[in-house]
Amino acid sequence: MNQKIKMRLAFLAVFVLLLAAEVLIALFVHDSFVRPYVGDMIVTVVVWSFLRIIFPDKFRLMSLYVMIFAVLVEVGQYFHYTELLGITNPVLVTMMGTSFAWADIACYAVGCVVTGISDWLLFKKKA
Repeated sequence: MNQKIKMRLAFLAVFVLLLAAEVLIALFVHDSFVRPYVGDMIVTVVVWSFLRIIFPDKFRLMSLYVMIFAVLVEVGQYFHYTELLGITNPVLVTMMGTSFAWADIACYAVGCVVTGISDWLLFKKKA
């Protein structure tokens, strides 16, 4: 099995495990720390790992692009983008988020720092 396929499978495993963790947090954790903060941090790692399945090679600014995407989603929440888009499905609305918070952006940043460090560790030998 070549190296690219191995990396894709590893990122797929990370993606599936963290996505499952996110779903479990959403369904069963109703606290004031894990759900709002850890969940927001993990979501950026979920997006990053999904993108890494598609782009397993060194992609220098992947974490930055994930951060920009997360901030754009958060800004969309400020402008109530689900209402503007006419989205009424409660599950989809919950997944997309409904309220802007600076703390969410800070959590996304922490997640992107984790992914940035992961990229550096993964690809420092290949540089």
